[in-house]
Amino acid sequence: MLKWLARLPRDARDTLFLLLVIAWVVFPHTEHLPLWCSLLATLLILWRGALSVRSRTLPSRWWLLCLLAITLGATFFSHRTLLGRDAGVTMIVVLLVLKTLEMRARRDAFVIFFLGFFTLLTNFFYSQSLLTAAAMLLALLGLLTALVNAHMPVGKPPLRQAARIAGSMALLGAPIMVVLFLLFPRMAPLWGIPSDAMSGRSGLSTNMAVGAIASLARDDSIAMRVRFDGVRPAPSDLYFRGPVLSTFDGREWRILRTSLTVRQQAQADLKVRGSAVRYQVTLEPNNRPWLMLLDAAPDKPAATNYVPRMTADLQWLVDRPVTELLRYEAQSYPDFQHGPLQMVPALQDYLLLPAGYNPRTAQLATELRRAAGDAASDKAVLVNAALEHLRSGGYRYTLDPGVFGRHSADEFWFDRRQGFCEHIASSFVILMRAMGIPARVVTGYQGGENNPVDGFLVVRQSDAHAWSEVWLAGRGWQRVDPTSAVAPGRTGAMQRLASERGLLASALLGSVSPALALNLRAFWDAVNNGWNQWVLNYTQGRQFDLLRKIGFSSPGWEDLSYTLIALVVSASLIGALWTLWERRQHDPWLRLLARVTSHLRKAGLNVAANSPPRRLAEQLKRQRGPHDSIALALGEWLVKLEAHRYAAHEAGRAELATLQEELTQIIRRQ
Repeated sequence: MLKWLARLPRDARDTLFLLLVIAWVVFPHTEHLPLWCSLLATLLILWRGALSVRSRTLPSRWWLLCLLAITLGATFFSHRTLLGRDAGVTMIVVLLVLKTLEMRARRDAFVIFFLGFFTLLTNFFYSQSLLTAAAMLLALLGLLTALVNAHMPVGKPPLRQAARIAGSMALLGAPIMVVLFLLFPRMAPLWGIPSDAMSGRSGLSTNMAVGAIASLARDDSIAMRVRFDGVRPAPSDLYFRGPVLSTFDGREWRILRTSLTVRQQAQADLKVRGSAVRYQVTLEPNNRPWLMLLDAAPDKPAATNYVPRMTADLQWLVDRPVTELLRYEAQSYPDFQHGPLQMVPALQDYLLLPAGYNPRTAQLATELRRAAGDAASDKAVLVNAALEHLRSGGYRYTLDPGVFGRHSADEFWFDRRQGFCEHIASSFVILMRAMGIPARVVTGYQGGENNPVDGFLVVRQSDAHAWSEVWLAGRGWQRVDPTSAVAPGRTGAMQRLASERGLLASALLGSVSPALALNLRAFWDAVNNGWNQWVLNYTQGRQFDLLRKIGFSSPGWEDLSYTLIALVVSASLIGALWTLWERRQHDPWLRLLARVTSHLRKAGLNVAANSPPRRLAEQLKRQRGPHDSIALALGEWLVKLEAHRYAAHEAGRAELATLQEELTQIIRRQ
């Protein structure tokens, strides 16, 4: 392969390299582009490469105009518009690959370079992950290499020389980029990640069909990272509250839709006791307006650029969906009391069950009440009786319970006797309501995985969980996790079920030590977390924190601007002083010789490298003849320059200054 490439003309090899870089830039977009666009880009790049290798003529402009018209129509058909992010990215990719088919001159190559740089940036519209940044950095170096190579003589320097120059340029520009990143004022919405970059991602939902969270539990992606100030709560207290579901239609649980007045009747003042748990959450984009907090958080969390509010059922919401990485600080109280202490009309909403569903569960409720006898008036006794039935009834916790039918609670309690957390929580809440106990389903995340590298608690989508809350007179709403009765390790020791590996995963990872795999994953999670904390989440607030550390008492964006300007001016002055010092360190005689050599080359004299002054004078005399007064004067000056170099006495700067003035006069006479 390498020998075949070496036999190609330099122009063909350069074209193939540029096409390879373009393919690298476009490839991450294939997930978001229409299928026809990905296929077209692939075919056009391959076609252009074949034309270059075979030295064939490029297609006419009429072909390109026809292709452009067809792709415009296809773009409009796919996106129903030619504006917006997705349609714009499709068009820029099409223009980039079409432009390669009319790359006949250096000017065309420059257009491709600029289109390539722009297409590179559009990858960050969809992902700002560390892998994406690394891939685009490699693409940037490739485009810079191609750009440098385009300014070099064809056939002379090797591609690796252009790559070295491009790498040097990137390294020299890196400090400037770091300073701009740290201090350039972030004034939304002009600065920042596009707000729709993660709009397609989601985790939990406002409704829960039985079996939905089991499928989510197979997703190992990260939902959030948590760092605690001080001692971390016990695993059994790590319940991150999400949507509270109170309306059941027989198949799905939904958020309770009632008037605000009725909801306020069911809400008593939240009372907290004991010391608070303080922590910081870095929430991944999920396209949902939810802040995941531990129970219970009475104080508004500090979420930059968002307006948080707490609902009647203790869930925290923000004013718009979270479509970018969000970091917020909060404090929660594990010991709290919530809800009315006496029965109120609004609690009737939490007793409703659809007619004609789960008749055997209703019969089970009657039997448990009958078994409790006189103690059945105490609702806590009935709750404990239901939990004991779970513990001793042979029920099993599983990720694959099968598909439940119309009577999901009946199937769980009597037929299958197995289920995931939402099967168990749903069936438990239905049983509670059948016994006359107000109850609801709470969804969120439970537990997490400690990362020993950076000390963060990593909460994944596989930690999604559903539990129940029951209302008890004199105590309000109480958390009851029926899954703990079936599988105590799920909430106590944070033992998670894992889906079976496929054949390919088993073949690739079967020989890897589990401990090594865990360590590698922890290291990679820590690296990604560092990227999230220090790059993606470097907000204006963190800029102001940086200014406070260097002495500003109450910094604003004007202080950022002044600091940036001061650094730019200081760097410019340092550069000027360094240039002056470097000039003084160099031999002034050599600088004078370099000046006259450059002048002779511009005049058309073929000057050899490192030619001494006397040889330059002889070349000038042979080329211009003995009757050219300017050439004669310049030749005499070159002889004096050489004599000055090898004079017996020590040469002074005054004599060099005289020679420099004489050279200036000779050049002006031309």
